[in-house]
Amino acid sequence: MRCGVIARKVGMTRVFAEDGSHVPVTVLQMENCQITSVRNKDKDGYTALQVGVGSRKVKNVSKAQRGQFEKAGVTAKAKIAEFRVSDDAVIEVGSTLGANHYVSGQKVDVVGISQGKGFAGAMKRHNFGGLRASHGVSISHRSHGSTGNNQDPGKVFKGKKMAGHMGATRVTTQNLEVVATDASEGLILIRGAVPGSKGGYVLISDALKAARPDEAPFPAGLLDDAAPADEAVEETPAVEAQADEAPVAEAPLEEAPAEEAPVEEAPAEDNQVDAADEKKGE
Repeated sequence: MRCGVIARKVGMTRVFAEDGSHVPVTVLQMENCQITSVRNKDKDGYTALQVGVGSRKVKNVSKAQRGQFEKAGVTAKAKIAEFRVSDDAVIEVGSTLGANHYVSGQKVDVVGISQGKGFAGAMKRHNFGGLRASHGVSISHRSHGSTGNNQDPGKVFKGKKMAGHMGATRVTTQNLEVVATDASEGLILIRGAVPGSKGGYVLISDALKAARPDEAPFPAGLLDDAAPADEAVEETPAVEAQADEAPVAEAPLEEAPAEEAPVEEAPAEDNQVDAADEKKGE
């Protein structure tokens, strides 16, 4: 079981597939996602990795967390979360996770805080049908109706579906598909909607109900592993450009003698004109 990552929800957009169809995706961005602590069975009783993301001012961090970040050798983080991992998936403290931790087509589970809706009625909160819209109802079309029984038990049971606060709770959406990733920018594109508001943090982990692809790096996709691949791709066009420019630079050298030929014939024409003038003068 691998470690998860923390990402910030940027918003939604769409990408076009090879057949021309558009795919709605949610853009998630990883901002300096690092391992800040390791939990082991000997000391803590379980194996997990603590991940931190983002940055915040040191003055706004408690002394306990400040000492923890200094011990790990990382900057103060804005968001911290723990992920349970297997014993063979432990990563060193201070390692930076990249978007290459996931691959296209992989299924993931995303956890976030849903958007708050405030105090909502029964029809919106629990999808009730409401009362009749015409006869026999007086200004109670969207009410939830009766909630109790009779004199016995004479109360409303706990958990009754009624109007109340809606949203702003922890929500997990399972089996979402990763459409594409960009390690250089730290972007992860996930098909469909993701719980949470724009600018909020979400937790991404491998899907529990789907197998992890063989292409996915194990124990983790680190940002240092993605850097050499990007540099190689950028250097290849530069080499090809130099090869294409070489023949262009040689062309002017071959045409130079052709331009000098008229310069040598010019004195000969002047001599013929002078000779003709002398004959006329005689």
